[in-house]
Amino acid sequence: MDWLPGYQRKFLPGDVIAGGIVAIMLVPQSMAYALLAGLPPQVGLYASILPVILYGLFGSSRALAVGPVAIVSLMVASSLGDLAEYGSEHFMALALALALISGLMLLIMGVLRLGSLINFLSHPVISGFTSAAALIIAFSQLKHLLGVNIPRSHLISDTLGTAWARMDQVNAYTLFIALVSIAILLYSKGPMARQLLNLGLPQAIVAPVSRTGPLFAVIFGTVMVWQGNLGIAQGVKTVGHIPAGLPGVSFPSLDVAIWWELLPAAALISFVGFLESVSVAKSLARKRRQKIDPDQELIGLGAANIGAAFTGGYPVTGGFSRSVVNFTAGANTPLASLITAGLVALTVIALTPLFYHLPKAVLAAIIMVAVFTLVDIKSFLQAWRYSRGDAASQLATFIAVLVLGVEVGIVFGIILSLLVYLWRTSRPHVAIVGRVPGTEHYRNIDRHKVETQSNILAMRPDENLYFANAVYLEEYILSEVSEHPEIDQVLLICNAISFIDTSALESLESLIIDLREVGVQVHLAEIKGPVMDRLQRSNLLDDLTPGQIFLSTHEAFEALRSFNKSDERSGPEYTI
Repeated sequence: MDWLPGYQRKFLPGDVIAGGIVAIMLVPQSMAYALLAGLPPQVGLYASILPVILYGLFGSSRALAVGPVAIVSLMVASSLGDLAEYGSEHFMALALALALISGLMLLIMGVLRLGSLINFLSHPVISGFTSAAALIIAFSQLKHLLGVNIPRSHLISDTLGTAWARMDQVNAYTLFIALVSIAILLYSKGPMARQLLNLGLPQAIVAPVSRTGPLFAVIFGTVMVWQGNLGIAQGVKTVGHIPAGLPGVSFPSLDVAIWWELLPAAALISFVGFLESVSVAKSLARKRRQKIDPDQELIGLGAANIGAAFTGGYPVTGGFSRSVVNFTAGANTPLASLITAGLVALTVIALTPLFYHLPKAVLAAIIMVAVFTLVDIKSFLQAWRYSRGDAASQLATFIAVLVLGVEVGIVFGIILSLLVYLWRTSRPHVAIVGRVPGTEHYRNIDRHKVETQSNILAMRPDENLYFANAVYLEEYILSEVSEHPEIDQVLLICNAISFIDTSALESLESLIIDLREVGVQVHLAEIKGPVMDRLQRSNLLDDLTPGQIFLSTHEAFEALRSFNKSDERSGPEYTI
């Protein structure tokens, strides 16, 4: 809340405008995402009041707009669908428990300052997951777009198969409303913005106004159904009655068995939600030379989810599109979020009767247009050009989510990214170096014209040494020594090594002893201070004798050039 004491009057117009526009956007979105999660539409509205206020008070971002989002809503439906019937009281009770568990996990991680966990999930895996989840979300809305009863499934093949088999049951009025709604949404996001700019309106006004497409779609669909009595006469499915008034206090289940069953899903939802929030919050903060605190973000999101659990909501996080609108509309402080929450609360108190005739096809259209922007083909093509391993991780995660489901797919992606890292670092690049003529610089003999000494093997491993690559390096050195009998000095240049684990240490000790027995002496150069501190607590330096430790590669070359194997040395010369 450090923004509050220094609040300035000039911030107020931007906060008020941004808060109002985000509320206009959030009301239909929150209802749509609640339906996606398998919950009544009012639950999405409830999740957009107290959670938004709590994040505004405890979060560190000044522009992040918290509330229901598509990815988390899909994960809620996926994780709870096998445990209870969608929309039932038990399903709602599980959603409350899931929000509470997620909130507590985020809060505890924030208190323990574990915000750096965001770095443990690679971008290709996240991109593959979100792209596949976006497709699952989009196709899950076919039943609302077509007016056809299609059972929920997390497999696109099942959804498309059922939809195709029931094409003769399509409700033409529902489809028409859906297509027009999609057209309104696409027009507001593209041509409308360009036309307003051509009229001379500033970007600061055009950007938020062009995001009010959901409001126009809601008005269009509601008026169509109301005036034409399409709900009764033509079977167009509508939202129906939404209870008026603020939510009462809800009490999530504290059953240990239920918590234990929901724990894996809560962990994934917390992790993915935190990742999405921090990513967009950092992106927006950089544009204003601000910064966010990942640990405080955990606390803010944790508080928001706990608030959702006790006010009839479900898990929430920061939304990308709403946050961008909040930022562009001029939000200067979290007061914009408080205003948004206040307007949503006003909607719940007084305006819910207006949604009685709102077609579910409009909400489905809002979801589809929103999530298709998450399908990221560009990043896959870039990854394919730059790193086939990353591209393979992204594609494999994408396929796994589509074929195996959301939770299993993302766990598969995380495991795969770790395996790719282990595979990549298990065979590190090792450069054999020589001196650039006339200098004290040493470069790879395969890339530069350098001077070498036939009896010296100088090599630079470009990776930390640990259990996965220790044997590889050992075999690489032994192979070079066996192929070149003239070598009697091996110089290991350590300037790219920041860590040597116990397995690698034992491998080096064994290598030094084995090479000494065949008349080859090992030396080290350019060891970093923290690595040297650890080595001095081991036996490696004693095993290295009469090998030496050199401050620089050049110093090592000059000394080893005239090195006499018969010289006796009492121990390494520590020059660091």
